[in-house]
Amino acid sequence: MAAVAVRNRNLTSNMPGDHVNYDQIAPAYHQRYALNALKGVAAALLALAREGDAQRILEVGCGTGRWLAELQAVARRVYGLDLSPGMLGQARQQDARFRLICAHATRLPFPEAAFDLVFCVNALHHFDAPRVFISEARRLLRPGGALAVVGMDPHTGRDDWYLYHYFEGTLAADLARFPSAGTILDWMIASGFDQVERRVAEHISRHFVGREVLGDYFLQKHSTSQLTLLTDEVYAAGVRRMEAALAAAEAEGETLVFPNDLSLTILIGRTPWSEQKP
Repeated sequence: MAAVAVRNRNLTSNMPGDHVNYDQIAPAYHQRYALNALKGVAAALLALAREGDAQRILEVGCGTGRWLAELQAVARRVYGLDLSPGMLGQARQQDARFRLICAHATRLPFPEAAFDLVFCVNALHHFDAPRVFISEARRLLRPGGALAVVGMDPHTGRDDWYLYHYFEGTLAADLARFPSAGTILDWMIASGFDQVERRVAEHISRHFVGREVLGDYFLQKHSTSQLTLLTDEVYAAGVRRMEAALAAAEAEGETLVFPNDLSLTILIGRTPWSEQKP
């Protein structure tokens, strides 16, 4: 039987809005890390913290506390900030010692030069004003401190994800809501960061063969923001489209391959040491 990879993409947006109700999906959110712990992201953040001997760390958009647990092992004080009380409640269940704050990413309730490291993982595209967050992070960092932004960059055109092929509007919405890596680095430079850099933190590569894709956790509607933002009707139509493609391929003696080839980049900006007071 021949294997046929999916290649068509639909760029028409069918999103009802651009905000995910994380309070609603919080109870089941953390289970994604049992399926993929994103160890490359963890290693990149730990290396950055150790490199700068970061003892006061803030994660913005901390969710259920996955990354707080990693960094708490190497820093004296680790804070997590999120706008969702539901997600913070789940984080508190992970570890009651977490220092958690419910607040906006663009109005960070901390004094200047309070942290050695500020970071966010897969969260920047949810912030109402991501450029303002970059400026706020710069305000909070001490001389020699670092800001790290981890996430997807659909603007490269190198990612290949079956959700984009079958669920109408998902790629167009991601192109609209994810700033490109180049844009984020420009924002860092404009906010006063130097030594900005970009590298791949995690390469996710899992291709589903035939009907095994229907058991993928990340095909569930509330497993990713790409699908959560869809109306129920558009989501159901995408699933039907996949099932029809599978049936057509099987009738021809072919096997569809559903790609999941994504890279998470880490963008780093450092504050100048020249600001250090004698």
